[in-house]
Amino acid sequence: MIEVLILSFALAMDAFAVSIGLGVKAKKFDFVFALKVALFFGLFQGLMPLFGYLASLGLDTYIQTIDHWIAFILLTLIGSKMLYESFQEGTEEEINLVTNRVLLMLAIATSIDAMAAGFTLGLMQVNPFLSMIIIGIITLIFSFIGVFIGTKGGTYLEDKAEKLGGVVLILIGVKILIEHLFFH
Repeated sequence: MIEVLILSFALAMDAFAVSIGLGVKAKKFDFVFALKVALFFGLFQGLMPLFGYLASLGLDTYIQTIDHWIAFILLTLIGSKMLYESFQEGTEEEINLVTNRVLLMLAIATSIDAMAAGFTLGLMQVNPFLSMIIIGIITLIFSFIGVFIGTKGGTYLEDKAEKLGGVVLILIGVKILIEHLFFH
């Protein structure tokens, strides 16, 4: 279960970084706005792994001999993408008005990684549905806190959160690969 918590924290970093940017944009803390951001991000971050997990079920018998390599590659790619994006300017700076549609697009964009990570849930010997709930709740909490931090001037944390999330995802991928190659 510790793997799920670590995965949850790592996946939440994208939403956390964007939430900080949205908080900076808002300038003044608004509980309802922070809750709305948190609900959008938490819901999508919690649901998207379901699609990846369900896709892995159909392929399970065909890829058993290489599933650890697939998990390693997916998590390394996701982590590398997060690291790369941490050095880029945030999309939230280009947004003038934060509407429900904008929040929906941001929630989907930040949760695509969670869909790919959902593919690896079957390899972790955990309950995938409980894992998705944990991922969603942790993302909800991080997103709410991110908006709060952003309104208090926390712009310097945005890229650091994404960098940390990227490194952690890569390390989880390496751990899965090592376990299957040497201890399975």
